[in-house]
Formats: sequence, C-alpha cells, structure tokens
Amino acid sequence: MRVFEFIRCAKLIFWDFDGVIKDSVDVKTQAYMKLFEPYGPHMADQVKTHHEANGGMSRFEKFPLYLRWIGEEPTQDRVNEFCKKFSEMALQGVIDSPWVPGAEGYLRTNPRRQFFVLVSATPQEEIAEILQVLDLRKCFTLVFGAPMNKKEAIRMTLSRYNISLHDCLMIGDAWADMAAAQANQVPFLLRQHAANGQVFERYTGDSVRDFKDL
Repeated sequence: MRVFEFIRCAKLIFWDFDGVIKDSVDVKTQAYMKLFEPYGPHMADQVKTHHEANGGMSRFEKFPLYLRWIGEEPTQDRVNEFCKKFSEMALQGVIDSPWVPGAEGYLRTNPRRQFFVLVSATPQEEIAEILQVLDLRKCFTLVFGAPMNKKEAIRMTLSRYNISLHDCLMIGDAWADMAAAQANQVPFLLRQHAANGQVFERYTGDSVRDFKDL
C-alpha cells in the first residue's frame, strides 16, 4: 500500500496520540459531555460537537470557551478546576483504551530507526504519566504536550534536526494536526476513525485506518 511506504520512507515522524496511537478519542468525548451534562443535554451535545470538530485543540483552550457558553467567567481557577476534573475522569480511560492496530508494535520495534516525536494536546505532565505507565517514553526522541501547541512543537523540532521536510511526516486525526503540519510544510497523513468521519468527509489526501501492514 502506497501510504505505508510513505511512513516507511520518512526519517522523522510526528505522531499525535489520541486517535492515532490509542483509540482513546471517545474516552475524552464522554468526559467532556459528563462535565457539562449538569447544564443540560443541549449544552452537553454542543460541547460534544465542538470537541469532535476540534480534536487537536487543547483543553486549556476549550474550557474557557465552554465556560462562556454556560454563562461563567473563565477565570484561571475555574479553568483549572475543570481541567483537574477532566484529567481524573479521562486519564485511566486513555491508558486502558485499545491500541490502534499496528501502532504499538511499530513504535516499540522502530524497525527503520526513524526519529519519532510525539505532539499531543494533552498536558505535558499528563502525557508523560501516560507514556510512563505504558512504558512508551523510550520510543520517542521528543515529547510535546500542552500548553505547547503543535505548530510550534513541529517548528522547534525541525530547527533542531537537519532533516529535509520531504523526509518528515505528521500522522494525526484532527484538523489541528493537519494545520500544524501544513504551517511547517510537513506532509500529513490522516488516521481515519469513526469519530472524525464527518469532519474529514471532504478530505482527499492520504489516509490510513490502522498500521497493521507496516
């Protein structure tokens, strides 16, 4: 399959985490909905729709918006409170989520000795804890989490390593992933799944559903 050759030939691969390495997107969707269910089913649905359309957006950006929707001033204390509750609800669920088929094996064996860099919207400390529990940190040369945005994380990595843009690849499942790649002129590969089908219904670029045949 041509797209798998695309992955094999890259010297540096930027990986998103939720929805690309772990099938954990629904865990976070449910956590967002539960947090806003007390404000009514319409609000929970509105949050769900926005979250699914903006999968690569950090919770630090989402919660101020959602708090305004419920008529609250998004003070730092209030945002932190929601972030803490969200982390408590979602962390173990992410760890326990199934692997995207083929991803774990490819990351652990790294048969072509590629540079793997993780760029996630999950907070830095939280993604570090997840990687530690999964014994996955050693698979990545660099790990970036929020509040570092993905565009800047990619830019910083490219400035550190003398690798041609054509030899790099970003694998993501959200518009934010694609936008971060495009902003740095890095080729993008979409990981398709049930939750991003509508968001990418007009997408015509390269895509995969799993990594089993790598």
